[in-house]
Amino acid sequence: MSGQEITLAVVIAAAVVILLLVWLFMRQRRTQALRDAFGEEYDRTVEARGKRSAAEDDLIERRERVAKLQIRPLTASERDGYANDWNETKALFVDSPVEAVSRADRLLTDVMNARGYPMGDFENRHADLTVDHGDVAKHYFAGHEIAARSSDATTEELRRAINHYEALFADMTSEIADETGASGESEIDAADRREAPTKPAAFSTTTRRPGD
Repeated sequence: MSGQEITLAVVIAAAVVILLLVWLFMRQRRTQALRDAFGEEYDRTVEARGKRSAAEDDLIERRERVAKLQIRPLTASERDGYANDWNETKALFVDSPVEAVSRADRLLTDVMNARGYPMGDFENRHADLTVDHGDVAKHYFAGHEIAARSSDATTEELRRAINHYEALFADMTSEIADETGASGESEIDAADRREAPTKPAAFSTTTRRPGD
């Protein structure tokens, strides 16, 4: 092999190594960016999909899908109506914890639909929610898991489901559209919002569920 051929081989090998290092660097940056964006959902998705690359492709696809949705805040009247429904749902827990959890699950679906999230099934709703509301999406997941087996759940588990759902409800109703439909709050809306649930609180009440 001539000196020129050796030089060419060295240059090609060096170029391959550089390209590999760049690829690894970009892959690490993508992984870190997704971890920062999705938090605990990143690890949950990796576990569910079995492979890091498949999980990251899934998370990127969610982000691109949600970017195309027309997500909007609730109007003040919508927020007030849902706040009344939520208060009635919590009151129902005293006499019928199972029905209260089921009603809370349906109410959150209605709120999300009103804001622009597609109906779909729970898995898709939860996936869409993780893009911009990762902190409360985990509450939706935990609450729905209990709701799915509510007939066999204990009263304490059902109470936890309500608390999980309240965290999501507070987040979904915290942003109010102004009179022109843009995001924001007038002074009246701000005053109204302070009367509606704005953060989850430990939910505790005495039930009359048979057997407790």
